[in-house]
Amino acid sequence: MVIALLVVCAWSPGAARAEDIVEEVATGEGITPDAARDDALRKALEQGGRVEISSYSQVDDFVLIRDTIYSRADGIISDYKILDQGAGMGGLYFCKIRAKVSKTAIASSWGEVQNVLDQIGRPGIMVLIDEYIDGVPESSSILESKIEERLIKSGFDVYAGQQVRALAEVESRAAESEGNTARLQAIARDFGTQIFITGTAHANAAGMEQPYGVPLAMYNCDCVVKMYYTDTARLIASESEPHWRGGARGHRSASKQAGKTALANAGAQIVDKVYRTCMRQWATRISAGGEIQLIVEGVNMKEALAIKKKLRTIKGIDRVNGPSFNNGIATYRIKATMTAETLVEYLVEDDWTVMFEVFDLKLNRIQARKPGSG
Repeated sequence: MVIALLVVCAWSPGAARAEDIVEEVATGEGITPDAARDDALRKALEQGGRVEISSYSQVDDFVLIRDTIYSRADGIISDYKILDQGAGMGGLYFCKIRAKVSKTAIASSWGEVQNVLDQIGRPGIMVLIDEYIDGVPESSSILESKIEERLIKSGFDVYAGQQVRALAEVESRAAESEGNTARLQAIARDFGTQIFITGTAHANAAGMEQPYGVPLAMYNCDCVVKMYYTDTARLIASESEPHWRGGARGHRSASKQAGKTALANAGAQIVDKVYRTCMRQWATRISAGGEIQLIVEGVNMKEALAIKKKLRTIKGIDRVNGPSFNNGIATYRIKATMTAETLVEYLVEDDWTVMFEVFDLKLNRIQARKPGSG
């Protein structure tokens, strides 16, 4: 009897759950207390799931999926305690936590991200940053290149570089000068991207300095980078570095090399901000759906309102805004805890097919038309 009892305990569900959970202590840093906490959660997930995640190392898009999992750490780790937090070195904050990491949750999250990538492919991103030294536009952008490099290493499909820039340069600068993101959105859509990043960086002469007797031309730099969803043009984030300095040896205060150094210094900071934001938004988008745009062509107002009423019956849709109606095209902005790909699974079945047929699917946009109107 004793032996039988031991065997039952060894295979009990409770024992299996205990083996699934590992406890980790991790310390994170960030420019805000929340950023420090998120960094600590990411590190705890990385430590606790090292073996499980490394087992996927031969999978296609390993780096992209891994970084997406890390970006979702605050959703995967639900049980943690803050042990210490406060101001740290260099103006940063720190946060030390004890967290319980579930290996099953990591595996489940990995499968979810893998499934989304199988359906829609790698996320595409376009990067267009205008840089100026002493008010003169540069033909190539240091900041743009740094952002591209970081995203490419993580597995994103980046549609930028000199060839794309040459095609889009006039439109992008006109768009910026007029404050019109619609032009940039159109460019990004032409390249099939889900996200576009744009911004400006300025480096201006700031006098001479002579540390240790060595003459240096000094420059101040500021930059602003904004990130949008291509399909909706909704602003995801705006990151900035208001004041960075850089210098280069020389006897004149005007120095392009010093300006480039200042831009590079600012870039080292803002690239990390942009990357973390991009990963966080991408992770949120594929897991929670966020805002989905549904565009239906060839319907009248009565039919458009009937579609809205029916959309509200779908579990997981929190709110349906619209429709905005123009020349037989109804546009809905749907707040949902699902991806566009999941929503489409509903819209191609049963009596939905009588109302419209889906002909295009992007990360957060669905296009459809009334049967017989195409």
